[in-house]
Amino acid sequence: MPIAILLVASVAVAATVLNGSAAATAPVTDVQLVKAFPHDTSSFCQGLVVFKGDILEGTGQYNQSRLRLVDLETGRPKIDIPLAGNIFGEGVTVWENTILQLTWRNGYLITYDAETFRKTGTIALNKIDRSLYEGWGITHDGRHLIISDGSATLRFVDPKTFRLVKQVLVRDGRRTVSNLNELEFVNGEVFANIWYKDQIARIDPATGRVTGWLNVAALRPASVRNDKEAALNGIAWEPTTKRLFVTGKNWPALYEISF
Repeated sequence: MPIAILLVASVAVAATVLNGSAAATAPVTDVQLVKAFPHDTSSFCQGLVVFKGDILEGTGQYNQSRLRLVDLETGRPKIDIPLAGNIFGEGVTVWENTILQLTWRNGYLITYDAETFRKTGTIALNKIDRSLYEGWGITHDGRHLIISDGSATLRFVDPKTFRLVKQVLVRDGRRTVSNLNELEFVNGEVFANIWYKDQIARIDPATGRVTGWLNVAALRPASVRNDKEAALNGIAWEPTTKRLFVTGKNWPALYEISF
């Protein structure tokens, strides 16, 4: 075979391999139950964080939204702060000495002192990005806040100035992954709930590539099995003990899982 034809054939094979790799979807892994804990079924979970051994939870729905510090073992609140009736609460995270709680369509996030739980202010979402209209999920990677708005985009934000640093489009192969909801930063990856799915996306924060999926469907409680609105939503990671927790909107249990 002439060298020129051989080279063309080699290039074509390489392109096919590369394109096939880019189009491949990420693998799915079933999670294993480690332990179940009680969870308040009135809590429409929108945000979940392990905070000093307890569970910090933000809940949603108008006239029902709250910020709560909950005892892990009993599921009972130690601190329970109601939001105003016109506020729909969303994701929560803790940055240094500040708790941040997103709102859905109210146009701002709320800040609290992490020691006293006293409200300290609000930050307009359009100060972060003029195209940011809704708050869904929030976490941080130790340098930046990471915010979702229900699209396929993750926004990385300076936690001191609240200026947008970069945006990352999330993809599984060639397909964009939208409905990014509650977020958690776990061992260098962004874990994201996907609205209405019983799966969690594992996302490379540098590229937005989905590296894998965690299948949580087997843990959906029987009491909400046919309730579409009772979506899986809530991921909390304890980096010291390497414990991972999940729950959902109005679920009767919070689960520690492994995979």
